[in-house]
Amino acid sequence: MTLYEDLEWRGLINQVSSPELKDKLNAGGMTFYIGTDPTADSLHLGHYSSFLITRRLAAAGHKPLLLVGMATGLIGDPRGTVERELKQREEVMRNYESLKKQVEQLFGFEVVNNYDWIGKMTVIDYFREFGKYINVGYMLTKDHVRRQMESGISYAEFSYMLIQAIDFKHLHETRGADLQVAGSDQWGNITTGIELIRKTTGDEVYALTMPLVTDAQGNKFGKSEGNALWLDKEKTSSYELYQFLLNTDDACVISYLKRLTFLTREQIEALEAEQAAHPEQRPAQKALAREIITDLHGKDEYEHAVEISEKLFAGDYRSLSLRDILAGMSKVPHVTLKPGPLAEVLTDAGVCSSRREARQFITQGAISVNGEVIKDAARELTAADALEGRVVIIRRGKKKFYLGELQA
Repeated sequence: MTLYEDLEWRGLINQVSSPELKDKLNAGGMTFYIGTDPTADSLHLGHYSSFLITRRLAAAGHKPLLLVGMATGLIGDPRGTVERELKQREEVMRNYESLKKQVEQLFGFEVVNNYDWIGKMTVIDYFREFGKYINVGYMLTKDHVRRQMESGISYAEFSYMLIQAIDFKHLHETRGADLQVAGSDQWGNITTGIELIRKTTGDEVYALTMPLVTDAQGNKFGKSEGNALWLDKEKTSSYELYQFLLNTDDACVISYLKRLTFLTREQIEALEAEQAAHPEQRPAQKALAREIITDLHGKDEYEHAVEISEKLFAGDYRSLSLRDILAGMSKVPHVTLKPGPLAEVLTDAGVCSSRREARQFITQGAISVNGEVIKDAARELTAADALEGRVVIIRRGKKKFYLGELQA
């Protein structure tokens, strides 16, 4: 299978700027770049799905450049909805340093910063050397600009696509970059770069975009969608990532395996068959979690995430560290508990609506404390119940959990 065929099979090709790019990709030897702006101090899973193409192309003989755009980060890419809030320069600089370190560690390729050339440019240079070559009417045809015109777009964000075009031109002229790769939402910006290079140099350069990774409801992975899964394990723990991937919708999991892992076609097709035969065992989801977490955080982190999951499911809380408990229970309601008779504790914490209801749940065996079923409503909750001296895990019924912090 050629590189292009593999990319197509994996669902990684959305648009290409020229039919001849297929042969160029298969031949190897291109210098390409992919970029992101430092709008946060970590990449998220949406970035990961895109940036993995650097390894795929590098393995086929192409040279990657990773751009972390401090200059474009100071301006803001139009969302196609409403204007972004401008970030403070100090925050963008901090984010840049964090992202530079992260992408170097994760992907291992050279990182460039567009502030190195954009930051030195004068306003006159900007207009004379670049602005005169791009027609305003051409810019207004871009989807993300046209959509945002309804709510209003500032000149700053309107100019974003020209700044990104300057990046392509600069990297083409100084580093030999002849291909830019990005998510499909960047098509308008990339093609503006192609237009600028063609008009100023006459050179032919290329663009490839990938479909954005979305969940079963069509929502993309990103912080603007409120569902960011950060690649920094201090922001999204390996356990949280494991749980998310383990609960991937069956309709999406094979697509994710193709786009987010380096498993071969044969391996993925075998998992697809196994998934169809035994969906309740979630073999595809388990493989997805194993591949991604191991790649991001290492084998030990993956195995630890599995261990936490198994112990939480079994109710074996006392063998877990406080950090593991907090990670595993981060999404459940947090309540404050005071020592005393359990029926009163549950009512005061809002776990039950009344003491009568609490006693009923308890006598029916529907309440457990740290995995132990309690049937005595007068049973006292004491400091001895606190795991590592701080927290108590309460389960009401089969699925309703609470993480309680026990006060003195």
